[in-house]
Amino acid sequence: MSDDEQEQTIAEDLVVTKYKMGGDIANQALRLVVETAKPGVSVLSLCEKGDAYIMAETGKVFKKEKEMKKGIAFPTSVSVNNCVCHFSPLKSDPDYTLKDGDLVKIDLGVHVDGFIANVAHSFVVGASKENPITGRKADVIKAAHLCAEAALRLVKPGNQNTQVTEAWNKIAQSFKCTPIEGMLSHQLKQHVIDGEKTVIQNPTDQQRKDHEKAEFEVHEVYAVDVLISTGEGKARDGGLRTTIYKRDPSKQYGLKMKTSRTFFSEVERRFDAMPFTLRAFEDEAKARLGVVECAKHELLQPFSVLHEKEGECVAQFKFTVLLMANGPHRITNGPFDPELYKSEHEVQDPELKTLLQSSASRKTQKKKKKKELFHDESQVEEEAYAQSLSRRLTHAAEVDRGSIRGIKASNLTSDGRVSWSRLSVRPEDGNDAGQISTSELQLLFMDHNTYVNQQLSCGVLNNK
Repeated sequence: MSDDEQEQTIAEDLVVTKYKMGGDIANQALRLVVETAKPGVSVLSLCEKGDAYIMAETGKVFKKEKEMKKGIAFPTSVSVNNCVCHFSPLKSDPDYTLKDGDLVKIDLGVHVDGFIANVAHSFVVGASKENPITGRKADVIKAAHLCAEAALRLVKPGNQNTQVTEAWNKIAQSFKCTPIEGMLSHQLKQHVIDGEKTVIQNPTDQQRKDHEKAEFEVHEVYAVDVLISTGEGKARDGGLRTTIYKRDPSKQYGLKMKTSRTFFSEVERRFDAMPFTLRAFEDEAKARLGVVECAKHELLQPFSVLHEKEGECVAQFKFTVLLMANGPHRITNGPFDPELYKSEHEVQDPELKTLLQSSASRKTQKKKKKKELFHDESQVEEEAYAQSLSRRLTHAAEVDRGSIRGIKASNLTSDGRVSWSRLSVRPEDGNDAGQISTSELQLLFMDHNTYVNQQLSCGVLNNK
């Protein structure tokens, strides 16, 4: 963005819509990878599946905007047990095959026009209501999830980043766990995944002294990233190959090797300052060679594969939150089921217990009890549902060329999302501007599908 261009923020409706579109795709990509993560499945295949889904779905939006960049904001990473983060192997790297009892962390990100939606989720392979997880894996997952829920209630205009740090420490201690030392949650801006305002986890004395205190403000966006360990909370480079990098726009250097120059040129053309994986290059061997000189001279920043001590486990939850004028709005979230994890511990601090019991919703709880989501036509009062859906969607984009008609249960997938192929649309009577475009429909219904994802994950809607 040039100096004379005004920064775009979520004060603009279209920017909010782009964030929500990215959030919806990120949520769906995460759900797909989680559902695929079974015993015997390789981490590489999960990473490839997540990235392929993101590229396919972002390719379907804003098709007419040829110059608009969209796609992966963080490559799909699948880090298991004591691996803390950033494991996203190449075809030429040693792979890992999932097995029952593995604690799996899936981390990925999507952007639409540079507006980033990141999400991460943790679960144990084989966990079920009949076979819930207990012991230390349950402790660390519960602790990390509650830290994320506390942050959702604390990351709001007027609060300080230090409040979040202190809450995380107290919650982790309640479960006899430790936040990973020095990990940061960043403010997000267009094309910027590591904005200047941050929240730090479990800082050392020196980090606490150096870390800048900040107040959250209206129209800011944050990727809140929680990483909690059963161990001492020290993340170390485990010696595995780094495969994820991002461009550092502040650095300049004249590369000497032709392979490096060719590689770096492709990085700038395809990814700008977004993180990328070497797996995204057609010639993986040349990418492995070209990245060396670029990283050596700090043109690229590495996302190293970090590990806790062998035998420990790390859980991660990450969500993206928009600080709207009427309150925080979480646009990404994983399919967490608290019934699958049974811990002997619970939050002890009275203030934190009250905080966690409070509503994180932007709206008042006038409609606290919601009706079950409709799944067959006999249950649907079509006209009322159409009006309700329309009210939820109309803020998502300015559409004056037509209106939605004929929304029925047959328009919905089994879990309540709108199916494009099942939707009937016609222009408003007397409007000669013609049919609503596909892009406009996507703007409208991405917002609805994001709503459904969030309600399903919270257990408000019934996913049958």
